[in-house]
Amino acid sequence: MSLHPDPNASPETDVVARTTYHVEKMDCTAEEHLVRMRLDGLDGVRRLVFDLSVRRLDVYHTGDRTPLTAALDDLGLGARHVATKAVEGIPLGANEDATEERTPLLLALAINAVFFVGELTAGLLAGSMGLVADSLDMLADALVYALSLAAVGGTVLRKKRLARTSGYLQLGLAVFGLVEVVRRFVVGEAAPDVTTMVVVAALALVGNVATLLILSKAQRGEAHVEASWIFTSNDIKVNGLVIVSALVVWATSSGIPDLLAGAFIFLIVANGARQILALSK
Repeated sequence: MSLHPDPNASPETDVVARTTYHVEKMDCTAEEHLVRMRLDGLDGVRRLVFDLSVRRLDVYHTGDRTPLTAALDDLGLGARHVATKAVEGIPLGANEDATEERTPLLLALAINAVFFVGELTAGLLAGSMGLVADSLDMLADALVYALSLAAVGGTVLRKKRLARTSGYLQLGLAVFGLVEVVRRFVVGEAAPDVTTMVVVAALALVGNVATLLILSKAQRGEAHVEASWIFTSNDIKVNGLVIVSALVVWATSSGIPDLLAGAFIFLIVANGARQILALSK
């Protein structure tokens, strides 16, 4: 459905529509922030309402929905238009005070930054590409939270510049990691230290859970508490993959399982970079 309000009408008299999308890959708070930042600068967008537990997004807007759909398609999150309906008004949202929103995002950023440095250092010392890749997954989350902080009260232009810079940085690190995985596979280096892999990955898992508990205070719109557990399960899968690969390394005395885990996580990080770069368009 397309809405074509009078071009001479004031914002108060424009026809307001609610367009609903099912966003298949939007199952965590970080992806909610990506969507918010992508749609933030579009003309006519009045309010975004999220329900992560069912991957639903309601956009209250004026004008045609085509720019909304195109912007969501750029993110590659599998957005599908469900319905567009004219409404009489825009629902009131919860208080979104900038200071209250910044605090949990700052804490989440700090936790992810600390674990990025810790895991990267441990991965290099232990010779584990799985830990190095997991550290970049932490960095990927940290970059999203940093972008979200910049978007709180910031301009659209500033947001897009930061998105472009952080996206290229993340993509560069992922490509470098994949090249290093191939190099180690060809050279055939010794198996990594299993104990370090298990201990550090377990600590990272704890850090992810702590981050999600903090981020639950920053969720807005209609995002349900269950969404935090969906997000937790996704991060647990990454940390768990490193732990499982460590156990297979121990059982086989081969470093190949660690390299495979690292390559898989680097691909996840590269895909996240692609999504962030979509914000800078």
